[in-house]
Amino acid sequence: MGTPIWRVCCCCLLLLALVVCIRSEGVQSCEEVRKLFQWRLVGAVKGLPDAPRPGPDLQVCVSKKPTCCTRKMEERYQIAARQDMQQALQASSSTLKFLISRNAAVFQETLETLIRQAENYTSILFCNSYRNMALEAAASVQEFFTDVGLYLFGADANPEEFVNRFFDSLFPLVYNHLINPAVTDSSLEYSECIRMARRDIRPFGTIPQRVMGQMGRSLLPSRTFLQALNLGIEVINTTDHLLFSRECGRAFLRMQYCPHCQGLTLSKPCMGYCLNVVRGCLAHMAELNPHWHAYIRSLEELSDAMHGTYDIEHVLLNFHLLVNDAVMQAHLDRQKLSEQVNKLCGHPIRSPTESPRCSFDGSKEKLRMKISTRNGEDTLANRRKEFINSLRLHRTFYGGLADQLCVNDLAAADGLPCWNGEDIVKSYTQRVVGNGIKAQSGNPEVKVKGTDPVINQIIDKLKHVIQLLQGRSPKPDKWEVHLGSGGGMVEQVSGDCDDEDGCGGSGSGEVKRTLKITDWMPEDLNLSDVKQIHQTHGGSTLDTTGAGCTAAVESMTFPLMCAVMVLPGLW
Repeated sequence: MGTPIWRVCCCCLLLLALVVCIRSEGVQSCEEVRKLFQWRLVGAVKGLPDAPRPGPDLQVCVSKKPTCCTRKMEERYQIAARQDMQQALQASSSTLKFLISRNAAVFQETLETLIRQAENYTSILFCNSYRNMALEAAASVQEFFTDVGLYLFGADANPEEFVNRFFDSLFPLVYNHLINPAVTDSSLEYSECIRMARRDIRPFGTIPQRVMGQMGRSLLPSRTFLQALNLGIEVINTTDHLLFSRECGRAFLRMQYCPHCQGLTLSKPCMGYCLNVVRGCLAHMAELNPHWHAYIRSLEELSDAMHGTYDIEHVLLNFHLLVNDAVMQAHLDRQKLSEQVNKLCGHPIRSPTESPRCSFDGSKEKLRMKISTRNGEDTLANRRKEFINSLRLHRTFYGGLADQLCVNDLAAADGLPCWNGEDIVKSYTQRVVGNGIKAQSGNPEVKVKGTDPVINQIIDKLKHVIQLLQGRSPKPDKWEVHLGSGGGMVEQVSGDCDDEDGCGGSGSGEVKRTLKITDWMPEDLNLSDVKQIHQTHGGSTLDTTGAGCTAAVESMTFPLMCAVMVLPGLW
């Protein structure tokens, strides 16, 4: 009897060993888990299990099966899961962030270039046509465009104030050199009196008001546009580094690293499971979506409206033309202005002096305006249009972010075995919730509570900038360019025109430029120069028989103010 009993006992022991072997066949060794843990987390392998064992102290990766994880491993895995999710967020937003930040830098650089170019044009105007006052005017020109740049890039400046300062400082120069052009030197007190009198006697007519209107309409939208781009970058930076709740940290751990504890190092979560976890943890971020969509739409509307006198490129590069108009206006009214100044300030005490002249080389070839060739694809407006077209593709970025993360990176492909939070299965059977906070009430994987103060703050900032963008979005129809009574360029907006724009014209839609040649000619430009320039550039017949002769020039890129501003580089 001893032998049969011994044989039965041996069979029972073999059967028990076989059952144990079968139950643990998926995790024979923890070697692969140890290697991945060390590689991914740069953690020491000392103290890590060599073989599966019970894990009663585990908090999240709880399983009835033997495990390759310890409590310390679980804690490190949870940190890694949070880092992985932040890296996935940053990778998903990298294209959008680069698009906005690169264009913000390009727009700022372009505006800086335009400011320098406009300053050069204005300086060259004085050197070409008003050489006696060019050096004296240089400081005022530089200060004006410095103020333009400071205002554009966010400084607390007032366009009305710096436009007034420029014309205030210009009037004493015009008075001393053109209105009362004897070679004289008036006292500082007398020049200050003339400067202070400018706003009362209005020597430049309505041109300072027109400049204020154009600067206000063009600078403020561009300033707001740049501020909005910087806010867009701030929004992305904030969401890239969003702090997840403890509940989400545990959910990410269960989804990404708990399979490792069972030796399933190559598994990926089921699509539905991934969507529930990520949609739950990004629920507050998804609330940004309607505001982000409105932000991009408002940027687009503002960009579309920034043309004509709302286009900063147009305004800055034509500023010198209005300055010339202003000087000519004062010269035409010189007799009346001289009497008004004498009445207000008295007669100056004069002493002979040598006026400093422009430092540019006055050789045979007159200094001409060097305007870089700007093809139709290289304008600021076209760059904005290209940017907006690209940005429009990201209107629903925050609404679809969770889905993008799961589909592109985190989840297993359809039809493949996947991890459901507990085991490897053929498909996920729980209900899959939608995006946003309201949809999370039935989320089986994550409990979403309350609101996120950081997200709420971002939403408030977006609402504010949307209001600014919409408040800076005029909707002009078509533009007409014509001449006012003083020979100056006037920009008209159909349906949006006021007195300071100097609106008028036939309404035919035809754009005409007229060159007026007055009795007075500047010292560096004579009538033969005008003839030669006019013929060289294919103008119509030029009548030079009278002091007030005019010429219609139909095919020029920019309007011509008068003979003093015939600059062929513009044509």
